[in-house]
Amino acid sequence: MGHAVSRSLSIFAVKISEAGWLANEALYVRFQSTVRNRRGHFTGVFGLVNGLARDGKLTAEQERFRRANNDWYNAAYPDPSSVDPGVYDRELHPGAAAWFKSTSQDLIKRVDGYLEILAAHGIACCMMRSSDPGRIVYEDEYQIVVVPHEVGPGQPSPATIRGGDE
Repeated sequence: MGHAVSRSLSIFAVKISEAGWLANEALYVRFQSTVRNRRGHFTGVFGLVNGLARDGKLTAEQERFRRANNDWYNAAYPDPSSVDPGVYDRELHPGAAAWFKSTSQDLIKRVDGYLEILAAHGIACCMMRSSDPGRIVYEDEYQIVVVPHEVGPGQPSPATIRGGDE
């Protein structure tokens, strides 16, 4: 049985903040890298930007944005690993990844700035939408954490999004 995951082809052609259609398209939304990391998983948008910060690659303005918005997100919604310390345990939940609920529009709208930072650094990111992204191991009002379904032949993989040039 295949699991429907759709992807956006141009995130910057239509700003996320103007995309009220998300709630009608799929139950869950995730922004992630287009290539697997060394563990074989797709890093999320926050991890990608935080990685740039750790490597000292952000401009002062980008770092101010990242810090202010990370603080806002930390205050606006629960950190799954604070609620359940084992939620991202690699043995218990291999590949666990967080997805926004599409009804969390205030949280999703703020992703635009993170995507702009990634585009400025030439890092591709895609928006995934799904009604069934995997086995849910955590859920709150705003988000879920899932162990993704195995991607097999014929199942979709992320599409590249680069600041609207595609």
